[in-house]
Amino acid sequence: MPAGRLSLYLDLIRWNRPAGWLLLLWPTLVALWVAADGFPGWHLLLVFVAGTVLMRSAGCCVNDVADRDFDRHVKRTAQRPITSGRISTREALLLGAVLALVAFALVLTTNTTTVLWSFGALAVTVFYPYAKRWVSMPQAVLGLAFSFGIPMAFTAVRGAVPAMVWLLVVANLCWVLAYDTEYAMVDRDDDLKIGMKTSAITLGRRDVPAVMAFYAAAIVLQIAALKDAGLGWPFWLAMAAAAAQAFWHWRLIRDRSRDGCFRAFRLNHWLGATVFAGVALGYLLR
Repeated sequence: MPAGRLSLYLDLIRWNRPAGWLLLLWPTLVALWVAADGFPGWHLLLVFVAGTVLMRSAGCCVNDVADRDFDRHVKRTAQRPITSGRISTREALLLGAVLALVAFALVLTTNTTTVLWSFGALAVTVFYPYAKRWVSMPQAVLGLAFSFGIPMAFTAVRGAVPAMVWLLVVANLCWVLAYDTEYAMVDRDDDLKIGMKTSAITLGRRDVPAVMAFYAAAIVLQIAALKDAGLGWPFWLAMAAAAAQAFWHWRLIRDRSRDGCFRAFRLNHWLGATVFAGVALGYLLR
C-alpha cells in the first residue's frame, strides 16, 4: 500500500487523535477489572483493548460516510478524507467492514453471550451517525454505543450481567452526555445552519449547567456502583480528582468559546484514566 494511501486511512480512523478511543476504553477497563475482581488476564485485556480501538475506528468510517454532505459545511470537518474526495465512500465502508470483522474475530475468542452482545454493539454503532438527523439528543445514542463494552466485559469474565452493572452503564451514559455536549458546543453555529440535531442545540442556554449535572450524575453513580467493592483510598482519591477535573471543565466551557469547549472535550480522557487508575490501584492494594 502506498504511504500516501495509508496516511489517508489513518486520518480517516483518527489514528493521530487517540482521545476518541481512550474515552471508550477507560470505562470498559473499569468494568473488566471489577468483573474480574482485579487484573483480568492478558487474553481478555488484549481482546478489549484491541477491540475498542478497532470498533471505534470502524465507527469513524461509518460516521464520515453518513456525514459527508454535512461535514463540508463545518469548518472543523471540511477536510476529512471522504468529504474532501480523497477517499471514496465505498473504500471507507470496506475499510470499516474489515476493521469490524477483525474486532469480531477477537470477540469469538470469548464466549457465546459476549458474541451475542457484540451484535447489539455493532447495530448501535451503525445507527448513531444517522441519529443526528432525527434524535434531539443524539449524544444519548452515542452514550449507549460507548457503553456496550461494560456489560460485555462482565459477560466475558462471568458469563452474566449482575444488576450493579447497570449503574456503571448509566454513569458512563451521563459522562458521554457531558463530554459530547462539550464537543457539540464547538460546532453549534455550523450545525444550526445545516439542520443537524445535537444536545448543545437542544439544551440552548442550559447547556453549561446540563453538562455539569451530567458530570455530577456520572460521578455519583460510579460511587454508588463501586462503594462496596472495598477499593479503599485509591478509589475515593480518584473520584475526588475526577470531580476536581469536572469543575475545571466548567471553567473552560462557562463562556462557551470554541477553544474552551474543544479543550474540555479533549481533556476528558484524563478524567476516565483517573477513575480507572483508582479502581486498578484499589484492587492491587486490597
